[in-house]
Amino acid sequence: GWSTPQPGAGAGWPAPQQPQPWAGQGYPVPQQGYPGGGWPAPQSGAGGGWSAPQQAYPIGGPQPGGPGQLPPPWQPPAARRAKRIPDDEPFVARPSLRKRGLALGGLTLMIGLLLACPLGLAASSDGPGILLAIPLIMVVFALFVGLQLWLVSSGGPALAVGPTGLWIKTRPTRGQAIWLPWEAIDRIYRRRWGLEKMLCVAARDPRAERDLGAFTALDAGMQRGFFGTGFTATLNFADRSEKEIMDAVLRHSAGRCRVG
Repeated sequence: GWSTPQPGAGAGWPAPQQPQPWAGQGYPVPQQGYPGGGWPAPQSGAGGGWSAPQQAYPIGGPQPGGPGQLPPPWQPPAARRAKRIPDDEPFVARPSLRKRGLALGGLTLMIGLLLACPLGLAASSDGPGILLAIPLIMVVFALFVGLQLWLVSSGGPALAVGPTGLWIKTRPTRGQAIWLPWEAIDRIYRRRWGLEKMLCVAARDPRAERDLGAFTALDAGMQRGFFGTGFTATLNFADRSEKEIMDAVLRHSAGRCRVG
């Protein structure tokens, strides 16, 4: 049956007392009635009632590496620079002085023949003294060709390809070079300008072409206007054929960058 109200109980109706079948059997007796009536306030820590919810993260937000922290974005390895492309890579392409000399020599001869015709007509009317301009012009072009050949020959290899990346020049006529891992390369493509056919390498991060020096920045700016990037290597004036160079790039890149 229901028990009678006890004096001194909390405000409101007293809590009904239920039979306690577990009394005397080792079970704790549940406490009934709460001061002031109503539901009890949640208690934190040890003690009766429900414990307060625990914070998922400490004050100040999630800590680095915590369960709610996103992983940092992937960063490609830093590029390396050198005064000369090393020769220890599996595939190395060097400039061919014979191919370039034949091309520049033929261009100089053609320009000389084109100038000889109008100068010959002028000499027939003004005298043979004007014909002295032909050897002077040929000497100027010969000096220009010799300078180009010397710059190319003193710059070392034009390209070196390996399983982890490639070495490529940052200046077309000097030996200064940069090493780019395959993961840091966005695209490798071919472009032609005049007699020159170039292998062009575009980095994912445009900052790779910065801080290379004032003269290098000037050369790289001109190359970007012609080829779209400052990292280029010759294809038709190298000691390896174009097919060999492209096959080596495709084989070692293994699909980690676009090649076309």
